[in-house]
Amino acid sequence: MKTVINIKADKEVKDQAFKVAAEMGLPLSTIVNAFLKQFIREQRVTFEVPLVPNKKTAAILRQAVKDIKAGKNMSPSFHTAEEAIKWLDSKNKKWS
Repeated sequence: MKTVINIKADKEVKDQAFKVAAEMGLPLSTIVNAFLKQFIREQRVTFEVPLVPNKKTAAILRQAVKDIKAGKNMSPSFHTAEEAIKWLDSKNKKWS
């Protein structure tokens, strides 16, 4: 049996939640039900603050993203540890 819950939420929060849910291809009610089931199961509420890197770490991350997009400072993929070690050894000889 289904029922209706009326809650008060900030309009901006509601609008953003509907948008994100739609982008995920889910109705917002599915997300709310999942959270309610988790709340019942765990009998706790967890509020998380997103991690925000400091300026130095953010700069390093930005540079890493640029390098990845440019294919710079990237190793090839390996199927075995031996392949990786062989590649590393070959690079070590070039830097020595």
